[in-house]
Amino acid sequence: MNNQKKAWERLSSILVQLFILIFIVIIFQRCSSKKTDPEYLIGFSQCTGADLWRKTMSAEMKMELSLHPGAKLIYTDADGDSDKQVEQVKWMLKQNIDLLIISPNEAQPLTPVVELAYKKGIPVIVIDRKTASNAYTAYVGADNFQIGKTAAAYVGSALHGEGNIIEIMGLPGSSPAIERQRGFSEGLKQFPGITIKHQLYGDWLKRNAEQQLKSLKTTFLDIDGIFAHNDVMASGAREVIKQLNLTRPIKVFGIDALPGAGGGLQLVSDKVLDASLLYPTGGKEAISTAFKILKKEPFAKENILQSIVIDSTNVELMKLQGDKVRSQYKDIERQQVLLAEQEVLFSNQQTVLNITVIALVLAVVFGGLAFYSLLENRKINKRLNLKNAEILDQRNQLIEMSAKAELATEAKLNFFTNISHEFRTPLTLILSPLQDLLNNEKVRHLGGTNLNHIHKNVYRLLRLVNQLITYRKIEYENVKIHATPNNIVEFIRDILESFKFNAQQLNINLKFTASQQEILVWFDANMLDKVIFNLLSNAFKFTPRNGTISVSVERKDESIMVRVQDNGIGMSKEESEHIFDHFYQVDTNSIKGSGLGLSLSKEIMQIHHGSIEVQSTKQHGTTFTLTLLSGSSHFSEAEKSNVELNKADLGETARIYTSEIDLPSLEITSNIEPRVHDQSILIVEDNLDLLNYLQERFSKQYEIFAAHTGTDGLAAAYEHVPDLIISDVVMPGITGKELTQKLKSDIRTSHIPIILLTARASNEQQIQGLDSMADAYIVKPFDSDVLLAKVNNLLKNRVLLKEHYTSDVSTAKQSQTYNAIDRKFVNDLAAIVAQNLANEHFNVDDICKEIGISRVQLYRKVKALLNCTITEYILSRRLKKARYLLINEGYSISEITYMVGFSTPNYFATVFKGKYECSPSEFKKKHQGK
Repeated sequence: MNNQKKAWERLSSILVQLFILIFIVIIFQRCSSKKTDPEYLIGFSQCTGADLWRKTMSAEMKMELSLHPGAKLIYTDADGDSDKQVEQVKWMLKQNIDLLIISPNEAQPLTPVVELAYKKGIPVIVIDRKTASNAYTAYVGADNFQIGKTAAAYVGSALHGEGNIIEIMGLPGSSPAIERQRGFSEGLKQFPGITIKHQLYGDWLKRNAEQQLKSLKTTFLDIDGIFAHNDVMASGAREVIKQLNLTRPIKVFGIDALPGAGGGLQLVSDKVLDASLLYPTGGKEAISTAFKILKKEPFAKENILQSIVIDSTNVELMKLQGDKVRSQYKDIERQQVLLAEQEVLFSNQQTVLNITVIALVLAVVFGGLAFYSLLENRKINKRLNLKNAEILDQRNQLIEMSAKAELATEAKLNFFTNISHEFRTPLTLILSPLQDLLNNEKVRHLGGTNLNHIHKNVYRLLRLVNQLITYRKIEYENVKIHATPNNIVEFIRDILESFKFNAQQLNINLKFTASQQEILVWFDANMLDKVIFNLLSNAFKFTPRNGTISVSVERKDESIMVRVQDNGIGMSKEESEHIFDHFYQVDTNSIKGSGLGLSLSKEIMQIHHGSIEVQSTKQHGTTFTLTLLSGSSHFSEAEKSNVELNKADLGETARIYTSEIDLPSLEITSNIEPRVHDQSILIVEDNLDLLNYLQERFSKQYEIFAAHTGTDGLAAAYEHVPDLIISDVVMPGITGKELTQKLKSDIRTSHIPIILLTARASNEQQIQGLDSMADAYIVKPFDSDVLLAKVNNLLKNRVLLKEHYTSDVSTAKQSQTYNAIDRKFVNDLAAIVAQNLANEHFNVDDICKEIGISRVQLYRKVKALLNCTITEYILSRRLKKARYLLINEGYSISEITYMVGFSTPNYFATVFKGKYECSPSEFKKKHQGK
């Protein structure tokens, strides 16, 4: 009995313990399940904004709600209908929602229903625009007044404080439209030179904005900018500008800067809009504030969102930032899906664990796993919050870095401008003594060509310095023009007089026509002359001898058109589209410019309120058209002047622009007397003056071949196989580095030493040049004596290498003498000859077929590497083979004769005796006893 009692007691104890364990597990599971967020029902009514803006707001809300799995969102969209939105809110109130989020399109119609919800004790969060009363719990949105003011500041700066603009407003009566218009008007007070010519309502819609703008199409001639209250209407404005084919540049600004396809960020990136102000939707902040209210946590009633201006300087950064944020939100959603799946699995296991003891053990295990998953989920949420904070910090840092980079760029430009001013003094001290030397007949006779090269290039350098200074003043100092009324026909005729001598030299027909003898135009002569001179200078550079250059002036309606037309080499469509870009250079085989002249010309025409256009066809010529407005109403009083045109200044400008074509270098110098030299040099240089100078410098010692493009240089190298090549690095066609790599990797030319000349002087660029297998890398400007010494030294070393290679040194030493391609060539040649020593008909043509090069190239290659002819090489190899057989083998002289490819023993004996000064039989006797 005692044993049974004890057994029952033990069993009861076990059952009690098991019950307690099950109870603890159940309590633990229930407690752990209560750690999730309580269930909330949130109603969201949306009515305002464009489709993309509404979609972005709802997407942000859904993303933020993914962090609160216990909440449910009821979403309705009234699509701009205020009456429909009132009915939707009333329906939500019947669903017993815990909190209402509303984005009203109009303030007054939605005020009563919002007050009704607020009086019922339901918290109300108003997004984007407020109602007509203060009966709401919290407001989330941007300060539309401040956004309008910020937009005015940016528009004023973009238009340089002057111009006429059109303002496209939103829906009449909506608070954003009212506040943005008021802020924009307030902000423009600091720009008295800017006038709002028209104000119209686009109702936030692109179609309405386009219709309103098309009704104003006759007034677009004096419009400088369009400011729309959202990006949708702004894009409609740009469509209207394109449809009207307006040549006048009109800047378009918007608000929203939404991400994604068709959003403001994409429009700014595609240059449809010049800028857009970031108008945050507030979806994320609204959900965050809602949960603070529901959880009785502290919150701010007024949540004002910040904004920044998005333009070409930061749009790519913002797009990347937005893409990264969306990617992280997708990661959150995936984690929530995984968590939901784990919770379902845990629930199913909990039912099984409550039935059996085994289920109890499994419940403990899975309960631990669920608890671990919960902790991990919280860690993930924490990491994501940290990442969001880090992203915001990075964005702020990038904005700060962008500002610093802009300041650094400004400092660099100031430096170049200041140093350009400093260049003018030494250039003056060079020009004046140089002119004295040119005026001295004796000095001019001794060094005329070189002095003319110096004279032309000094003026070229002076022109570049002047262009850089003028460009800096126009681009960054907002220099004002001083327009005066002048007869543009006489003005252009005076400029053309400066080019008559050049036209006679080049036999170019220079024609000028005008629709009237006197056409009075307001312009700044000291600036417009630079445009005319630059266009004529370019026309002369790119027009061949015996060509035609035509200049015409005509009045057309309210404009004066000046055309400069030539029948030169022309440009492709792609080149024409970029010809006015800063520092852009057309890839031609002739003279290169700085890439600044036409860009500067465009800036000058813009500050004249005119334009410059180009039409060009490859190999058929180019036409530049300048358009100036008649009258003076388009100039402000500050831009007008009464200073008369100084023709002395015009003459000085003419000397600068015509100096480069006073002494034409349109062909490679051919008057160098032909001389016979043992060694030859190929010079590849696109600057014809430098090419002619190097030809003249080296022609006394070497035979010279010349090419002025990389493509021509490659062909000349294959044709002539010179002893050395001197090449520029930056050239039309293939570059000097590419030329070097092609020649050094080709068996026909791999042995040729190559010297690269370049203006790129950094250590990294020199290393890149040497990495291309060049033998030397010389930086411009260089001393011609140093270059000559380098050439002599390379050719002298090449001669020493030939002697070394043809001597009887070991193969191991020979393999270190040349590069891999040359070693392979010599080894292949030796193997081919060795295989055919017994063939008396073996000749040069057989070797050419085996190696795959021409007779001339084979001859020059062997001559360069081995300093002998092919025939001499084959004969030497046969005699060496015969010498070996006579010493080491027991063959008869007749047998050896045919083994080494000789036709008769007598001929073999004659050749052998000529080489070793004894007959084969005598040679064999001498070495038999050794």
